[in-house]
Amino acid sequence: MALSASMMMQSCIGSFALFNKVKNWNEHVGDKFVNEIVFVAMWILPVYELCFAADLFILNSIEFWSGSNPALASADVKVVDGKDAQYLVARDAAGYVITNMTTKQETRFNFNAEDNSWSLENNGKEMKLFTFVDDTHVDVINRDGGYTRVELSQAGVLAYEELVGIGGAAFALK
Repeated sequence: MALSASMMMQSCIGSFALFNKVKNWNEHVGDKFVNEIVFVAMWILPVYELCFAADLFILNSIEFWSGSNPALASADVKVVDGKDAQYLVARDAAGYVITNMTTKQETRFNFNAEDNSWSLENNGKEMKLFTFVDDTHVDVINRDGGYTRVELSQAGVLAYEELVGIGGAAFALK
């Protein structure tokens, strides 16, 4: 009877919608080699870690109490209540911006169509994450802030992972 009852109850751990949205976006950036390079770069920067923490501490709680998750909303602008502040998450033609409504601090993820690159902008400083060089190469940021040209092939991605010190086993969440 307990087994039957447990199967009828739904889990309340949350959908981890923001993390899954970012991961799903990454799966459609380009071919499998571009996707892998973006995936590694987003772990280094810690985009995935921040999204997971936002889901864990804020968005899943909102989903539990309200029945809906703000990360699943289809609007281009959403206000999210955090423990210490409200955050405005907006999508625009240049990319994405997250604004702390209390401090007015903004963090942006920008796409530059002129040089085909994605950058992270915070406190007026912009750091290019990666640039598509051609159909078979990208320049990707390293841990030391420099850039490495990576071939969009399995060998190129493995060489990049080795360079930044991350092995395939670290990516079980892919």
